[in-house]
Amino acid sequence: MTAMLRRLVLKRVRSLQSAAVEFDNPTFLVGQNGAGKSNIVDALALLAEAMTSPLSAALEKRGGVGVVGHRSTSRGRVADMGLRVELAGLTAAREAAYAFELRCTKGYDYRVRREQCRCTAQDGTTSWFDRHGNAFRSSIETRPALASNALALPLVAGDERFAPVAQFLSNIQPYRIDPSALREMQDPDAGGRLRSNGSNAASVLRQLGEDARRHVQEFLQTVVPGEVEVTPRRVQNKLSLKFVQQAEQSGRLTLGPHSMSDGTLRTLGLLAAVFQPNPPFVLIVEEPEATIHPGALGTILDVLRLAARSTQTIITTHSPDILEVPWIEDSHLRIVSWKGGATQVAQVSEATRTALREHLMDAGELLRANALLGADGSYPTQIDLFTGLAK
Repeated sequence: MTAMLRRLVLKRVRSLQSAAVEFDNPTFLVGQNGAGKSNIVDALALLAEAMTSPLSAALEKRGGVGVVGHRSTSRGRVADMGLRVELAGLTAAREAAYAFELRCTKGYDYRVRREQCRCTAQDGTTSWFDRHGNAFRSSIETRPALASNALALPLVAGDERFAPVAQFLSNIQPYRIDPSALREMQDPDAGGRLRSNGSNAASVLRQLGEDARRHVQEFLQTVVPGEVEVTPRRVQNKLSLKFVQQAEQSGRLTLGPHSMSDGTLRTLGLLAAVFQPNPPFVLIVEEPEATIHPGALGTILDVLRLAARSTQTIITTHSPDILEVPWIEDSHLRIVSWKGGATQVAQVSEATRTALREHLMDAGELLRANALLGADGSYPTQIDLFTGLAK
């Protein structure tokens, strides 16, 4: 795995007044409930959706720009908002950066104030575009038909020089597995990509190769008592999940998804996300500890560590149980906190870094002791989304 999201810069997005997040692989976003971890994830999800559907639709799905934009007070006007991403190791580009900023107008409307992209090919050739409103300059010959509320990158992504950026961004996928979605009858699909809530898990399992199917069964058996096998089954024109469990007293039991616990179904959904046929470039798992027995979290961490070998993996958590593994290093941790009425994101403090590197305490122990702290003075107060992007 070479393609990486290196950095995300957020300017007045939801609870983030100004923040810069550096990513490793894997990266754990650690913070209390309500600190803003999900807002960071949703900013990436918004960007991914805007590459394949209109920006207006992605914003409306979240309640509009009036909800997505940051307000300093409940009655305050939504200020201009934007974000920037920096990428490395793309297939056709060694590095790239992309940013846009929206001008929020009256009536909770908006227009694209500025948008820039820079993409450096493997041979060092740099392609770029710089948009101010509807004025467009570029290093290549292209004249996209710009709308004031639409992004330019999806329009120019048909050019091979900008395609790697749009392709990478569209392949960012957050997962918050919903056990109830796995219990319901599912409409069949191609099964190449698991949906964010796991609602097409049966189709994905149907498409797994032999090795991936074996891995799913092996990991699942470390969570569920006794031997268990899960397979998709067709029920008329729908798909469902069938579980066959080996019980000591009663022999083999055939069970439907309604007989399985939330923890079992959420674990199965995470396994499907990791072993799916076409995994995303960036796989985000929100709070994998939810409804899963603490004794099974070791398996979940093993699965996520395995995922990081082939795709970039980001995990949000507030659980010390998730962090109690020796392989988590200071470089993997980002501390998300609520300070001064806004979300702040920082790398770990020097004291935390020393404790981890000298194996004095693991990250879980530090979190239990309220000693997993962010570095002081690492919160940006001024954000320039467009520095060095285009000429």
